[in-house]
Amino acid sequence: MITDVNISDAERVVIETLWSLGPMTALEVAKELASENDWSIATVKTLLGRLLKKKAIAAKPQGRRFIYEAKMSRDEYVGAQSERLVDKLFGGRIAPLVSHFAETKGLTAKDVEELRQLLDRLQ
Repeated sequence: MITDVNISDAERVVIETLWSLGPMTALEVAKELASENDWSIATVKTLLGRLLKKKAIAAKPQGRRFIYEAKMSRDEYVGAQSERLVDKLFGGRIAPLVSHFAETKGLTAKDVEELRQLLDRLQ
């Protein structure tokens, strides 16, 4: 399953661009990220290469360049990573995760209301 891949923070920035803007060339990705990061085109190509190796993205030849696109949606990736985190740290149980955040970060009234609404929908 491709959602099992471990994506670094830098790779995540690149794939987030593909998720939000769709398929693009390495140069287009680099230009899109230029305002946020001081990455050269070589750095972007290295990150794209890593994502290709991990099978998180695909590359389709278009003339002398490649068009890169994500092979999984952001929702699929977030879902898989969330499950992995809960399994790894909380034995697959959600309640201890929520309890941990409630005790360490505090829950706002809005958070509590959203959790109530979620629980009501699930019952």
